[in-house]
Amino acid sequence: MSEDVDSHIIERYDLHKRLGKGAYGIVWKAIDRQVRETVALKKIFDAFRNQTDAQRTFREIMFLQEFGRHPNIIKLFDVLKADNNRDIYLVFEFMEADLHNVIKKLTILKDIHKKYIMCQLFRAVRFLHSGNVLHRDLKPSNILLDADCRVKLADFGLARSLSQIEDYPEGQTVPELTEYVATRWYRSPEILLSAKCYTKGVDMWSLGCILAEMLLGHALFPGSSTINQIERIMNTILRPSKSDVESIGSQYASSVLEKMPRRPQKPLELYLMNSDPQAIDLVQRTFNGEDVLNSCTAVILMDKPFQFKRLQFQMALQSSSTKLSANL
Repeated sequence: MSEDVDSHIIERYDLHKRLGKGAYGIVWKAIDRQVRETVALKKIFDAFRNQTDAQRTFREIMFLQEFGRHPNIIKLFDVLKADNNRDIYLVFEFMEADLHNVIKKLTILKDIHKKYIMCQLFRAVRFLHSGNVLHRDLKPSNILLDADCRVKLADFGLARSLSQIEDYPEGQTVPELTEYVATRWYRSPEILLSAKCYTKGVDMWSLGCILAEMLLGHALFPGSSTINQIERIMNTILRPSKSDVESIGSQYASSVLEKMPRRPQKPLELYLMNSDPQAIDLVQRTFNGEDVLNSCTAVILMDKPFQFKRLQFQMALQSSSTKLSANL
């Protein structure tokens, strides 16, 4: 897990700044010497050390090559191997910030920014879902932004094609979807309750959590454990019916919900009481399992070029104090 960069990478890329480091790798801001373009250079440590890591690396590359032409999905420019044949380098387009850090700076996001961000994010997820692909790890830190408030969806290491499930040969055992996906605060109830097969609704739930977080300035359900996460959710939304629980197909779900104490609920409207009623309704609809990608106001805007351009024009008219570029 060396931070050293291979000589053939240094010859091509001028590293300017380390942007972050995690268990899986390290990311730098760099300049591509050949085209003089700023990029994000990601080194993945021991990318194929085991089956799980190999699948994650393969999926990231495969799905970004498939979907990277969409304007709201991060572009993967190149894949380069390391001299040790274990590490791998991915070269992405560079973005100035992620939504997690922007939300933390409570004064940056104005209403027009929030609408514009969700509009683009819904468009990206709708594109994935139209290809029968789940992202499965939607969260603010995986939503990248530039100074003009352009959105790019990133980190496809946990993405999964539903077509693999739907087209599985009749009579053969259908492979289960993995349980541990998505950061806890953005996981849907069915994932928290160990459902083995689930739908595009898991991404819809995460989108609702992200919108609520932009409205609040902090996470809506910041659970400290899986059980605490379920409790926080059940204290806000209606408990699932017996038939809903049975449809999950998890004994764990039945056991957890039976033991969970019933407390007075705090409606979503009270959490978001100072927010736009339309935004609250949109969050509620995502939590109810509705596929709002084809019906919400944001997507209507993007499907009507004039109205979508008008929203972009409104962004351009904002004063310098409301532009992200003044604060990133």
